[in-house]
Amino acid sequence: MMRVFILLTMLIGGMAVSISSHANDHASNLFEAKDIFDLEYATDPQISPDDKNVVYVRRSYDIMQDKSRSNLWIATLDGSDHQPLLSGKKNFSSPRWSPDGTRLAYLSDKEGSLELYVRWMDSGQTALVTNLQQTPASISWSPDGKNIAFSMNIPEDRKVLDVKLPKKPKNATWSEPVRYIDRVRYQADGRGILVSSYRHIFVVPAEGGTPRQLTQGPYNHGGGLSWTQDGKSILFSANRHEDWERQSRESNIYAVSLDGGLRQITKEAGAEYSPKISPDGKKIAFLKIDDKKLAYRNRRLFVMNMDGSGLKGLSETVDGSLGNIEWDSKSNGLYYQIVDRGITQVGYASLKGKHKIMATGLGGTTLGRPYSSGTYAVGKDGSVAFTKGTPTRPADIYVKSKGKVRQITALNEDLLAHKKLGQTHEVTYASSFDGEEIQGWYVTPPDFDPSKKYPLLLEIHGGPHLSYGPFFSAEIQRFVAEGYVVFYDNHRGSTSYGERFALLLQGKYSSKEDFADHMSGVDYIIDKGFIDPDQLYIAGGSAGGIASAYAIGLTDRFRAAAVAKPVINWISKVLTADSSVGQIMNQFPGMPWEAMQHYWQRSPLSLVANVTTPTLLITGEADRRTPISETEQYYQALKLRNVDTLMVRVPGSPHGIAGRPSRMIAKVENILAWFRKYAPEDTKE
Repeated sequence: MMRVFILLTMLIGGMAVSISSHANDHASNLFEAKDIFDLEYATDPQISPDDKNVVYVRRSYDIMQDKSRSNLWIATLDGSDHQPLLSGKKNFSSPRWSPDGTRLAYLSDKEGSLELYVRWMDSGQTALVTNLQQTPASISWSPDGKNIAFSMNIPEDRKVLDVKLPKKPKNATWSEPVRYIDRVRYQADGRGILVSSYRHIFVVPAEGGTPRQLTQGPYNHGGGLSWTQDGKSILFSANRHEDWERQSRESNIYAVSLDGGLRQITKEAGAEYSPKISPDGKKIAFLKIDDKKLAYRNRRLFVMNMDGSGLKGLSETVDGSLGNIEWDSKSNGLYYQIVDRGITQVGYASLKGKHKIMATGLGGTTLGRPYSSGTYAVGKDGSVAFTKGTPTRPADIYVKSKGKVRQITALNEDLLAHKKLGQTHEVTYASSFDGEEIQGWYVTPPDFDPSKKYPLLLEIHGGPHLSYGPFFSAEIQRFVAEGYVVFYDNHRGSTSYGERFALLLQGKYSSKEDFADHMSGVDYIIDKGFIDPDQLYIAGGSAGGIASAYAIGLTDRFRAAAVAKPVINWISKVLTADSSVGQIMNQFPGMPWEAMQHYWQRSPLSLVANVTTPTLLITGEADRRTPISETEQYYQALKLRNVDTLMVRVPGSPHGIAGRPSRMIAKVENILAWFRKYAPEDTKE
């Protein structure tokens, strides 16, 4: 039945609330698969220079196109007004205020390809600024508002071989010509085989004109762009070493003048990036990762003088990765993001190295699974606008001003306010391996009754150097709506617990150690008395898929497993995936042919002779991060061992198999169907 959808926005108690009216065959008070299409979230807030308004990106799903859609909305910081700014069936993103606040630059595909536009805020008139052949990124206004800088890939024009081929006869139909690949980094997940190109810095008049390329050479330039106070130069990061393709953690900060002159500012080993010039024009702040050959390193905050002298670290006392840095308006210190125990926070570091937390609870911008996430913006008066999620809601815009926090939007009340959702509970427990404290969460079904017995699903996050938190997850809400208690943890190797904890899995992923973290948590939840120990299930994606496949090689406690986009054989994976350089250099003790036994020990395939658990495998056919050949190896091995297994292939999908709403639905509903197949007979409907 065709669905009629009307979106209204009302102010309830000073807060913007979205109201949708649609005709359905029936309404349910449980979270259903089709509800995924109606989810929305806010991201990328930008506070106006006069500290009165915040523009943000409002992301939703288009059920007819099966894609996400991004529009721009604007709200007053006090929440008294909220309205669409650029809205419709096309996409609008990356809003950036001009220095005087009279204009807004943004990216849009409304003319077909992604282009740069400028909107005059008083009249609402817009101008198409560019007409590009490639996609622009990292847009940045000059201090006087006359120019906008951006980065863009430029295809490389070179002849690989001097091949002489016969001339094709007129009207003849020949095969597509061959493609040449001679780069070390020749592929990328979601992009496939790459056309040889390099990212360069451009500048274009803010009122439109011809973009001018500033950087040159066979290197990638970009990241965040920062203008000098006089508007004559732009700072960026790049690895301009000759062997840059084989270096996983190396970049320096450069300045390029508007006449194309290039000046290198940092020269230390490691990666220096995200330069930000202070408002008074005297200092440069930047982030740095050292070049130690380890799987995880903290991102640290540094400041220096404009010529590179006077280098000073501001985050030596912080055991975590800092990101998204922004100067305060008086050049006295910097704001930053950091994740602590699964929760994203906005911190502030003074130039004396003193730290304080300005806002917490950022998250809710990853709808599929409950990853730590979020972003923020700071006004000149110190107001902080940020995206905050909860266990039962995706991200909304919140504002902290003068010590008070105010919720500005409520984008999902129309969909979720009348739904019975799973409730999230935090736990900490000791790992049976070595007593290490592990933090986790379990989500109980609607109308949960602790006197009853429920099936338990262990869901393992990817990375492994990432983290989950107590945030809304469409996939988990579907599981609990079907009666499962879902347990997830931040096992050793997860981020947000310090560098030591993250490195507990150095050279050990996956292993009996992280397996013990998971199973200790399972036993901890079982001991609470509401889990049927004969109804245990396991699922995970990417690194979580590796852990799931490894786990069923170590135990037969699970009735069924769902292994999504896994690595099964590390030897083949690192030689076929787009992440080979970084993983080989930092995760393993040597090349595969030098340390084959180590690679094999970490591979779930080495344990396949032990597996008896019925296993569903699901991977995108266009996955270049954990290629589907990994899934095929495990599928064939399990079939040869007569273990019941099913391979679910997602046509056209890269590594993010839940990147489109229909794919997210297909992922979770296939997993649910697989688990139902192996549930005890007396529990089936």
